[in-house]
Amino acid sequence: MDHEAQAWSGPEHPKGRDQHSGGCPTARDHSREIEDWKEKFLLGAENALRSRPKDEEALQEEQIKKLKQKIGDLVMDMDILREAAKRHPPTPGTSDS
Repeated sequence: MDHEAQAWSGPEHPKGRDQHSGGCPTARDHSREIEDWKEKFLLGAENALRSRPKDEEALQEEQIKKLKQKIGDLVMDMDILREAAKRHPPTPGTSDS
C-alpha cells in the first residue's frame, strides 16, 4: 500500500465527502476543514483573552449566530445565481450533465 493510501486508511478517513473522487477528500474539503479549525481557534483565543470569559453555552450561541448569518449569505448568493441563470440560459450542448 502506498503512503497516500495509508495516510487515509485510519478511522479519520473522510468517507463520502466527494463522490467523484472515490471518497477521497478534495482541496475544497481540506480548505473547509481548515477554515472550521481556524474559526474555532479564533473564538477560543478571543474568549481566553477576555477579562470575563464567556461560558460554553454563550460561545455556542455566538457560533450559531455566525453560521446562520453565513447560511443567509449563501442563500442570497444562490438567489442571485438563479436570477442570472434565468436571464442567460445555457447554450444547448454545453450542459454539465
